[in-house]
Formats: sequence, C-alpha cells, structure tokens
Amino acid sequence: MSSLQNKVVVVTGGSEGIGRALVESLLQQGAKVATCSRNYDKLYQLQTLNPNKPLFIYQADVSSEQDCHTFIDKVVKLYGTIDILVNNAGISMRGLFAETDLETLRKVMDVNFWGTVYCTKFALPYILQQKGSIVGISSVAGYRGLPGRSGYSASKFAVNGWMEALRTELMESGVNVIWVCPGFTASNIRNAALNEDAKPMGEGLMDEGKMMTAEECAGYILQAIEKRKRTLVLTGTGKQAVFMNRFFPALADKLVRKFYYKEGKLVK
Repeated sequence: MSSLQNKVVVVTGGSEGIGRALVESLLQQGAKVATCSRNYDKLYQLQTLNPNKPLFIYQADVSSEQDCHTFIDKVVKLYGTIDILVNNAGISMRGLFAETDLETLRKVMDVNFWGTVYCTKFALPYILQQKGSIVGISSVAGYRGLPGRSGYSASKFAVNGWMEALRTELMESGVNVIWVCPGFTASNIRNAALNEDAKPMGEGLMDEGKMMTAEECAGYILQAIEKRKRTLVLTGTGKQAVFMNRFFPALADKLVRKFYYKEGKLVK
C-alpha cells in the first residue's frame, strides 16, 4: 500500500509534462489530487481520462496571487485539508540577455518564483496541521546559470534559495521541504519557452528521444517525497553539472559554453 493513499496532493501545472505524469501516478496510488493549469481543455482531457477518481481541476494562472488563493481555497473546501503541495508549474525562455525584452524575464519570474511563493503561502496553514510536505520542482539551472536562459536560471536560483530558507524555518514543525532539480526531461516546457519578445517559441531545439521521460521523472519525485528527502538532482548530466559547478566553476563555464554554443552562436 502506498503511503500516498488518501493523501490530499496539490500539483500546479498538471495539464502536461511532469505535472501530468505526477497527477496520473498519484491517482494510481490512491491519492486525492487537485491540479491547476492555464489550459482548461487539457485539464478537462486529463479528467475525462481518469473517470471516477478523486481529481479536482481548476483553471488558474499561478502568476496571479488571486488565482492561487482561490485555487487553494477550493481545494480545502472540497477535500478538507492539504497534505502535500507540489509547485510544478513553470515556464522557460531562450534568448541572449542583450537581445531579450525585460518582459520575458518578468513573466518567467512571476510564474516560476512567485507562483511557488503564492501557492505555498496559502497552503501552508493546512500543511503545517498535517505535518506534510512542500515540494518545489526546480532545475539544474537553479545551481548553474545557463546561457540563453538567464531569466529561467534566475527564477530557479530564487526557488532553491527560498525553499532552503523555508526548510530551515520549518525544521521543527514536522513539515518537510524538498526541491527537485530535473535535468533535461522530455516535456512541453521547451516548446512553451518564451523568446526574446516574451512570446512562446513553439519549437524545441533539444533531442527529446535521449531525455528522461516525464513518467520516469515523476516516479523519482514521488519516491523522494515519500522518503522526505531534502533535495533531489536527476540525470547523470544534471549531477555532473552541479558537481562541476561547485568544485570546478571555471571549467564548468567553459564546458557549458561549449555545450550551448557553436561557432560563437547559441544553438541550444
């Protein structure tokens, strides 16, 4: 029997990618799940594929404080409490900083950082009562700044630092705080990444066939939640990047530059 059975779990950004994989796995393990997304059609599709299961869907933009507040209120009214919050909703970007409109950075920060803060703020009283878990789906970009993703890296560094502070504050409360940093994972986040003008790119430049699947990633995340881990860095490449940046930062600069650039141009 899964330890997640009958737990009330909130997953933001659950309409696709890692979020959707988390929702489906949680339902299979008997959890009561609530999820939100900006795309109601995809949420509705998810619900129709999981009939007669405890799944609450709600259209919300996590960059909106009011949307987050309303979403959490509706979850508590339906299920009575919240045991686990997974702050998964996120957006990426691609563009050199010198050529990027500042609105791109604002949008990325609003979704990735403030969306995590808002949902956690409103869910925290219930998670404290349940001695539950707060989860942040961050990125290796939160440990190592990536070229062409300056705003994305900034938002994930912010998430990591904020969650570390929160974990320390809540150490004696019984609440576990964990931030998860997937490496390259096959999902829609690159297709939805913003370009220099804050518009969705609509096309990824990475070979997703060589990446960890969203389902694999979700499995590791749920295991880490059940074990109440502090952090989780996924994929060999991700672990190498974190290690190299910590102990050999100058070499990491060169290796990252080589990976993302070709003949002086950003190609990934």
